[in-house]
Amino acid sequence: MTNLYFVRHAHSTYTPDEMERPLSERGMEDAKLITELLKLEKIDQVISSPFKRAIQTVEGVSEYIGKEIEIVDDFRERTLSEHPVADFNEAISKVWSNFDFSLDGGESNHVAQKRGVAATLHVLRKYKGQNVAIGTHGNIMVLIMNYFDQQCDVHFWRQLAMPDIYKLTFQETHLIDMRRISVACSK
Repeated sequence: MTNLYFVRHAHSTYTPDEMERPLSERGMEDAKLITELLKLEKIDQVISSPFKRAIQTVEGVSEYIGKEIEIVDDFRERTLSEHPVADFNEAISKVWSNFDFSLDGGESNHVAQKRGVAATLHVLRKYKGQNVAIGTHGNIMVLIMNYFDQQCDVHFWRQLAMPDIYKLTFQETHLIDMRRISVACSK
């Protein structure tokens, strides 16, 4: 069995620079909780989106196991639109109601899901039989999970915490079990 621990990043301080947006003070505290929880899971490898907030959320785990974080670009957040959207919730509802729809310069659910699933399948082959933590983002994480279990939809995404951890257990590339690892976030 291979266990993938999808870690939605902790709270970040908003900046227009998606790549370099850092965790907030609260997010840094929550990242310590993520590290403590994942210490119990005997993680073998840590992978992350290239976005700073995702890296910062899982870097304590990589330090604990003594391995560098492997950056995988395809675990980055989905591009919703080329420009900021007027109503984020409306935009999310549109892309989730039609998997082929995309806003100007954005990725459709199908396009984002395809790249995320390809990255996931690569990890499953490369780290077969291991426990792998993956620092990522809410929307791309749920799109990947949706591929394996269609109950993971926009309503599921809206219930996510920040941070959040889901453990997906695979036999080869077949999802056997999925469960949430409870994160008691700071306020």
